Amino acid sequence: MYTPQTIGTPLTQGALRVMLLGSGELGKEVAIAFQRLGVEVHAVDRYENAPAHQVAHFAYKVDLTDGKAVAELVDYIDPHFIVPEIEEIATATLVELEDSGRTVVPTARATRLTMNRQRIRKLAAVELGLPVAAYWFADDFDDFRAAIRHAGFPCIVKPIMSTSGRGQTVVRSEDDVLLAWETAQTGGRPERVIVERFIDFDFEITLLVVRSIDPTTGELATWFCEPIGHRQDASGYVESWQPMPLSPAALDSARSIAARITNALGGRGVFGVELFISGDEVYFSEVSPHPHDTGMVTLSTQRVDEFALHARAILGLPIDVTCISPGASAVIHGGTDATGPHYSGLASALAVPETDVRLFGKPESFAMRRMGVAISTAEDVVTARKRATEAASYVHVSGRPVDRSVPS
Repeated sequence: MYTPQTIGTPLTQGALRVMLLGSGELGKEVAIAFQRLGVEVHAVDRYENAPAHQVAHFAYKVDLTDGKAVAELVDYIDPHFIVPEIEEIATATLVELEDSGRTVVPTARATRLTMNRQRIRKLAAVELGLPVAAYWFADDFDDFRAAIRHAGFPCIVKPIMSTSGRGQTVVRSEDDVLLAWETAQTGGRPERVIVERFIDFDFEITLLVVRSIDPTTGELATWFCEPIGHRQDASGYVESWQPMPLSPAALDSARSIAARITNALGGRGVFGVELFISGDEVYFSEVSPHPHDTGMVTLSTQRVDEFALHARAILGLPIDVTCISPGASAVIHGGTDATGPHYSGLASALAVPETDVRLFGKPESFAMRRMGVAISTAEDVVTARKRATEAASYVHVSGRPVDRSVPS
């Protein structure tokens, strides 16, 4: 992987150029992290005025699933690094770009594998032998019902391809089966789904893994942030907190599993590895080849947050995963379908002790869309969670109603 020896000045011929594919709230923080290191940022997304568009040096509206359009834009920008921020990308094109000499972060193969739950299950369970929940795939509704019978109730249903928890359902009885199938077909790309046997786990964590160059050896090395606990619902992540205490045995297993899957994916950068914890037992769930939404909490808990770590790792700079304070994050949902959102309650939210608020700047609000996040610290995680949840509850979104009668 390319390692720059110098960093030029943005907007000059000597600039070091990074092309972000996906410009949501995570991409916005990555863009800021790169800019603080003197890197020229080109942000790309499917809609105008996405969060990272608002802070990048250059912004582009492109359908990221259109391989030809992505390749043409790469030729135009000529980036030193292509950095995917989401999974819904023309990954075959990324492979071609990498084969032609372009640097894709962490690798094109990693992006292609992780966006497809069938491929990542094969890597994790079959090739690496990692502990996972029993699973079945289904291509049509009859296969789906058969898979449900194998899994039993409750079970988890997910589209093969989706992001941020979209299309996922917990099926608790026969009454949920049809809705789960329809949700999976609309929440991801309509096609094969995966049915997972439910693991009776105690909690779920994200383990942020950083792969970069060890300055003492010049070789690739792996660092682990403190485990992040999180809670999710149908909309995805709702709140997260760090550190999440694990038994010594569970922590060792979690790090071993995370290291094995990220080593197999290769490259440099931050990976978000999701794991189920049941006592001392640890099960692999999913992995993202970029900063994780639950890792927003690191903006307050770590000396160097996950976004700055991602930028440092990509550039081959020193890594510091020190956790400096217990903390928590709580999502601010849109609560309404509206364009040109307005926000109220910020003064009340920021009056909560040791609390900050990040509004993402999305141009359109939906009822369950993440529009911002409250982040709090405290002497302990319990207090931090209460503070973040309270602060998030004060922020309300309003705006012009969206006219759904006119096709977009």
